[in-house]
Amino acid sequence: MKRKLRIKTRILTVITLLLLGVSLFPFYYMVVQSFTQWDMVDKVLIPQGFTLRSYEYLISKGGASNSMMWVRALVNSFIVSLPTALISVAVGLGIGYSVTKLRFGGKKFIMNTLLFQMFFPAIILLVPRYMIAKPMANKYVGMIIPLSISVWAIFMYINYFRTLPDAVFEAARIDGASNLRIIATIAFPITKSVTTIVFLSIFMQRWSELMWDMLISPSIEMQTLNVLISTQFKPMGAFPGPMYAASVILTLPIIILFLCFSKYFKEGISFMLK
Repeated sequence: MKRKLRIKTRILTVITLLLLGVSLFPFYYMVVQSFTQWDMVDKVLIPQGFTLRSYEYLISKGGASNSMMWVRALVNSFIVSLPTALISVAVGLGIGYSVTKLRFGGKKFIMNTLLFQMFFPAIILLVPRYMIAKPMANKYVGMIIPLSISVWAIFMYINYFRTLPDAVFEAARIDGASNLRIIATIAFPITKSVTTIVFLSIFMQRWSELMWDMLISPSIEMQTLNVLISTQFKPMGAFPGPMYAASVILTLPIIILFLCFSKYFKEGISFMLK
């Protein structure tokens, strides 16, 4: 019996490792190709030599690339991603607290309205959203505000607040604390795990956004890193090496954020799985 159990465990371990390898292989391939000699790009799976030529090309002033162009695109990505994530957290926290911990009419209507929106893919709203935001074209506000309200984030906070006892918030109200103070001093600190996963998820989603940025801000000065990569390089084109290097740079902020907040991210994932 124990022998059969060990065999099953080993089989499951092998399958898990294989699946993990499949999921990580694109990242491995991207990194390897970014450091590979240009004449060997997309021809080898194991590094044969090491070069920074692809990265040097991105920061050089020759060819199709320009150092300030990439710096500006990187800054633009941060300018639109960080506020979008922060606003999503603030809106989700405020609505989540209001719906679960305050007494007012229309809660059922609000919940049904939010739930209704989750049944439709975001692409359906692309055209009406663009027509509404058209006066804000080629402006940061047009790149930030339309994507700053996340129904998913709101439901994350609603579900989390439902697990918290009302007595904590009632005690604060008895002591004379306003709802804004309760949100800032009580609700926000105790939801740090959910806040972390919401912030990181929205930040990653906004950081990797392509279609909306190309639509609302076609100006070269307003290009984000994603848009610049898509316009400068094409898969299997003349510069596949720099394309992989740019993709590596694009993933670095996400990796750094995850490493810095991995503890709270894991706590948030555990809550989602409950």
